[in-house]
Order: sequence, then C-alpha cells, then structure tokens
Amino acid sequence: MHRYSLEFDRGRERGIHSTVNLTHVLALFSYFSFPISYAVDKQSMEQMGESTDAAAAAVRSRLSCVSVLDPKKMGGAPAWQCSWSKDGRLIASCHGAPDSCIRIWRHQRNEEMTHETEDSSQKWVLAATLSDVHTRTIRSVAFSPCGKTPVLASASFDGTVCIWEYFGGGPAAQDPAQKAAGGWECTAQLEGHENEVKCVTWNGTGTLLATCGRDKSVWIWESFLPGTVGGVDYDAGAGGDGDGEFECIAVLHGHEGDVKFCEFAPSNGQWGDGDDILLSASYDDTIKCWAEDAGDWYCAATLKAHTSTVWSVAAAPGGVRMVSGSADCSLGIWKCYTSAEKKRFPDAEGSKSNGLWKCVGQLPTAHELAIYSGHCAPSRAGHGRIASGGADDCINIYREIGGTSDAPLFSLDTSVEGAHQGDVNCVRWHPRDGSILASTGDDGTVRIWRYKV
Repeated sequence: MHRYSLEFDRGRERGIHSTVNLTHVLALFSYFSFPISYAVDKQSMEQMGESTDAAAAAVRSRLSCVSVLDPKKMGGAPAWQCSWSKDGRLIASCHGAPDSCIRIWRHQRNEEMTHETEDSSQKWVLAATLSDVHTRTIRSVAFSPCGKTPVLASASFDGTVCIWEYFGGGPAAQDPAQKAAGGWECTAQLEGHENEVKCVTWNGTGTLLATCGRDKSVWIWESFLPGTVGGVDYDAGAGGDGDGEFECIAVLHGHEGDVKFCEFAPSNGQWGDGDDILLSASYDDTIKCWAEDAGDWYCAATLKAHTSTVWSVAAAPGGVRMVSGSADCSLGIWKCYTSAEKKRFPDAEGSKSNGLWKCVGQLPTAHELAIYSGHCAPSRAGHGRIASGGADDCINIYREIGGTSDAPLFSLDTSVEGAHQGDVNCVRWHPRDGSILASTGDDGTVRIWRYKV
C-alpha cells in the first residue's frame, strides 16, 4: 500500500419549516430579481383554466422500495453515503461507529427467469466488507468512472482517504479479513487534511480526485490509475499491489467553515482553460466554483442563495445546471450562463472570460427539515428530475414541468415519508437506469427504490 502525505499551512462545522402538498406546483423566479416560490392549489388552477386532472396526473409517479440491503447486520451504524459503479452492477456504502466499514454489494440477476418482477430484478448480495484500514467513521465513498476493473475511494474522519482496487481471489483467501474483503485491497492512503474528511469525488475521466473536510480546505489530486491517461493497466486476476499513483496538485482555501461536499462538473469552455470545474458546499452557507487556468486552480466564483449550511451540490447531465440542498430546507436551482450570456447581467462579478452561475429559483419548502442530499437524474429518467433526502426522513422527487431555463417550473412528483428509520443521508440515481434510485440512512440500511411514472 502506498502512503501519500503532504504538509501545507492550512486554515480551520456551522429553518424554514413548512409542509409540501403533493398537489402543489412550485414556480421558480429569477434569484437576482426576487427568489420566491409559490404553490398553486386546485381551486387556483381552475380559476386559471387549468385542469385538475392534469395536476393530479403530475403526482401519480410512484417510488417503491424493492430491496433493503442487509438491515440486520449493520450493528446500529449509520449508513452515510452510497456510490454506484459506472455500470450499476455494484453499490458501495460507508458506515460510521460502532461498525465503521465499507460494504460492497453486487447485483445478482436471475438469468433463468423469463419475466422479471420489480423485486426479482433487484437481488443484491454482499460481495465484500472493507475494514481495518480507516480508524474512524467512513463518511464518503466514490467509484472511479474509468478502468477495466473497479476502483473505489473512501474518506474518513481519521483524516485520510483510501484507494481500494479489486484484484479478485477474495473467496479463496484463507485469512478471514482477506476473505471478507472479497478480493479488494487498499493500495494507497492519501494524507494531508488536518482532521475529518467529509467527501471524496472523481472527475468524469478518473484523472482527478477531490477531497474536502472540517479544516475548511479542498484538495485536488491527480490520479494515474489503470485506465486513465498515464496509468498502467493490469490483470485483475493476477493479484499485485496496483500501479495507481496520486499527486496532490492543489490545496484550496477560501471557505470560512467546514466543507461538507464537493463535486466535479464539466467546464464547457467557460471556466479557465481546464476541462473541469469543482463545486464545493460549506457550513459557511456558500458554494464555491473552482477552476483551472494554466495548471493552477483558483476560486472563480462564490455563490450565495442559502441562509444556512449547504450540505450538497449536484450537477445535472451536461453541467449547465446545478442543484444545491441546504439546512434552510430549500433546494436551489442554478444555471450556468456562458461568458457571452453573462453580458446580460451588468452586476455580475468575476472575470469577463468566465461564465456565470446564477440561482434561477429556489424550492423554499422542499423538505420540512434540513436537506442532506440531492441528485440530478440521468437523461434516461426524463428531463429535469431531482431526488432529495434529509432530516425529515423523506425522499422527494421533483420534476420540471415547464417555464424557461431562466425561470423553470417544478412540481413535486412523488414523496415517501419514513423512507428510512431516521435521517436520509444520501440519494443517488442509478447511472444508466432512470427508474432506479439508491438511498442510505441513519438506520444503517441501503435501500433500492423503483421510480415509476
């Protein structure tokens, strides 16, 4: 196992309460003019000449739990986050005390069945349990999007990030720990954060890895894993130590509180000269957009729309829209304008050559309590679907129903109360199938949901 450690001078965790009615349609208006949201009930719709049948049809979508992954063996440890492998055949979940570990689940399809029911198509088996490397709660996991064999990154409150690679041969191992690991090995441990690491994420090509934490910093690592530019391929069945290497290329400061979450998005030629931007969400109530120019990363924009901790950010497919979730119970809807379109906004800050992230609306009562996670559906799920979960134990799915890109209209498509027995910590759409969703919660479970319209 390779250990990477770099020392830098670094700096130093911080509602609206309302019930959402399933028949309501939320209208979003420009943030820069006045960010408000209102509900249209059936009587008002009739007065506007709209059909109440159409309103009812808008909320007929159904979200049903089709699988609960091993709820009896979690030992009371919360499940903090989950990640799908790029082909959707694996799910990794990470857990906290008293059973800090990573569990990797494999999808098992019954090939003999001529007709699959909802339940039969979602059979999952525990393929591996990874422990004994991280010494505290494991807060975040992320599968690499590249390579012939799976690679997983994990972030922990012990201040480190681990890289796990699959070499096979786990079931035949004699050592109990190696057998439980199912052929996975920790091949690198990245150090540098002063304390708890809250999130780890890859860019779309697996060449960059970003981490963020309680020390208010964001780190970017260059990755040379097998399957990436500069990486060395290997035979997964041959075993070995792995040839992936990592180099820290940036340590970013600017947030004034814990950095809770980070995610890469395409720059689309609007931010610096790099292919990616990095979005980070913080306890300081802001989102920062980091960009690369001539190899140096810098803060290109600081985004403000929330009145409390921003727990999550999620870029939509294509990277021109972003959704943020906050402890103020709201979801923020953001649009990325090009540098040419930016000229429409004379008060816009930042370099003229950069684009502009603008909050084009908010769902101020998206949940009754803090929103911990939001995720944009893949394009196959249909345009403009957002899943969210939070401290009210609910999973909500919102659907874009009209308006314009400058003022989109959303409706609550479906809502599941008591989705977990406790907080919903994470929601993630299947990377290819827009009818499947995974969630994790304080009850320690990973739940698979089928979304039907």
